[in-house]
Amino acid sequence: MTIRTFGTALTAAAAIFAASASLTAAQAETWKFALEEIEGSVQDQYAQRFKELVEERTNGDVTVQIYPYGALGTSAQLTELVANGTLQFANASPGHLATMVPAMGVFNLPYILSAKDEVNKELLTEGSTVYDMLAPEFEDKNLKLLAMYPEGEMVWTTNKEVRSPEDFDGFKMRTMTSPILTESYKAMGADPTPMPYGEVYGALQLKQIDGQVNPVFAIEEMKFYEVSDYMIWAGQQEFTTSVVANREFYEGLPEEQRKMVDEVTTELADFIFEVKRQYAQERLDKIKQAKPDMPMIQLTEEERAKFKEAAMGARDVYIDMTGGEGGEGEKVLNALTEEIKELEGES
Repeated sequence: MTIRTFGTALTAAAAIFAASASLTAAQAETWKFALEEIEGSVQDQYAQRFKELVEERTNGDVTVQIYPYGALGTSAQLTELVANGTLQFANASPGHLATMVPAMGVFNLPYILSAKDEVNKELLTEGSTVYDMLAPEFEDKNLKLLAMYPEGEMVWTTNKEVRSPEDFDGFKMRTMTSPILTESYKAMGADPTPMPYGEVYGALQLKQIDGQVNPVFAIEEMKFYEVSDYMIWAGQQEFTTSVVANREFYEGLPEEQRKMVDEVTTELADFIFEVKRQYAQERLDKIKQAKPDMPMIQLTEEERAKFKEAAMGARDVYIDMTGGEGGEGEKVLNALTEEIKELEGES
């Protein structure tokens, strides 16, 4: 989908929702939830379960309308639609969210999260760094952070074998529109090329880019493997997303409904982690069946260490972009790394 098409979709969305945007929370009977991914994705599974639980617990008084990727606009535009009240809920990934909440860029840093799934689960669902330090930053943007969850390890699909930062020389790697991601891939030796999700397949096919990075389920559902030669696991990152609500909408809900939303998002943590694990294996099996000769490379610990060392410079860039030494970003980075160490020690 082109940017022009997204612009048209956004205009249409504004027209469709203009009348309902001014409704108070008490009057709203339909809650709109927009996704950064297509139907059948991890985000879609989360939203469908959210819809089921909300409609069940409100006895049908509330209907949740889900909009898959491409229906309303780009990821960044969806967050803006939540902030201005056109949408009530949306997924918002740190890859673009950091432009509104800069400190969230910490989740775009390579090798920042734990290699242990249970550690990341506790960190993202109830960690103090996320909900005590970062969540208040959303409120200034008229957003309410409801939840965070990972969608799977980020995997490179490339047109050549990449085992060292030197192999990235001159390599055009598609990234999300995040300065931190851009700097991270620069640090690892690549030529980062930001572009919307919907344009990636065509760019790979036309060789406008040499590779892209996404979880396995996204690589399968968007068919990126069809126009790539290799899949490479470098262990550099879990793809994470957040669920945000319009703050005024959320705060205007009757106490009973607000409590219900909080309970539903809390309950969904176990559900979505299991979906993530299931999707990673099922979608990889589909790729292997569709393209059995495709090389799938797991980098060794020594190879990963070289990328990790190269990527450390991106942390300094993150700190500079979020207030410099002693600023909010450095505080978040230090708190997050310390919290991960503590959780790993307990696991």
